[in-house]
This record gives sequence, structure tokens and C-alpha cells, in this order.
Amino acid sequence: MSQQQQPKHAALQKLLETDLALADPSLDIRGRKVVDRHGAEVGHVSALFIDEDERKVRMVEVRAGGFLGLGERHFLLPVDAIASVAADEVRINETQERVVRSPAYDPALVKAPTHENWEPFYGYYGLSPYWGHGYMYPNFPMTFEETVLDDRSLRRGNL
Repeated sequence: MSQQQQPKHAALQKLLETDLALADPSLDIRGRKVVDRHGAEVGHVSALFIDEDERKVRMVEVRAGGFLGLGERHFLLPVDAIASVAADEVRINETQERVVRSPAYDPALVKAPTHENWEPFYGYYGLSPYWGHGYMYPNFPMTFEETVLDDRSLRRGNL
């Protein structure tokens, strides 16, 4: 997309709720433990929100706490907050305390989120939103295939 074009601001979708799937399941970070910059456990990645047009992950849903679904909390993190990804964990550039104090998110109340739903999270973490002018997708210290979901790693109909 050129700098003259503006994004469509389409609603992001949970990867699980689309007809898209990772061609290589080993690249899927769902279920991996999320740790903060000090190594403290924050929770586990429960969902990936993707921009279907650009085929990129934009937000990560983290589930923490609770027992058998009771008392658990959900947090949203822009993908830009991820520092690195390993085979068993996702490390973020934030502290556990900061994540816990982030804006409220209840997946049961947000069915078809648009960029207005994501804006508070980008602002809270001091990150530029993906629909902003000049936004650059983050360059993580991990492999290209793990950072960009493009036509080679994300295929329609591969469930």
C-alpha cells in the first residue's frame, strides 16, 4: 500500500473465525505462554486477530487466571508489543503489572471489532496504530515466517 492510500479500517477477525489457516501449524503461537520483559508469566495466547486484507496479525488476545473458565481475564496486546517468540513462549515488551491495568476487554461483548475497539490499546501501550499514516509492521527478532502471515504461510481453506 502506498503512503497515499488509506487503509479500509476493516474489522479484524479472529483467525479461528475465518477461512484462513496457517500452512505450517508450528508457526501458530496460540496456546503459548506469554511472559513479560522480566520473565514473569502473564498468561497464554488465546486468539490472534488478523487483518484479512493484508493477512497480518494485528492483535493478540491473552487469557490469564481463572479455573475452569471462572475468573479468567482476557487482555489485548498489539502485535507491536511482542519482543520475541520461542517454541514455548511469547515475550512482550511490557510488564505484567502494566498488562493487568490495560483497558478492559471482554470477548463476549465485542463481536465484530473495528479500529475504534483497538485504539485504546495502542494508546495505552504508546504504540502507533496499524491504520496510522506511515505505520510499519514490526520487525521482531524471529523468523520472517513467524512475523508476517503472507500468501506462503497463510492459505484460504487450510483448516
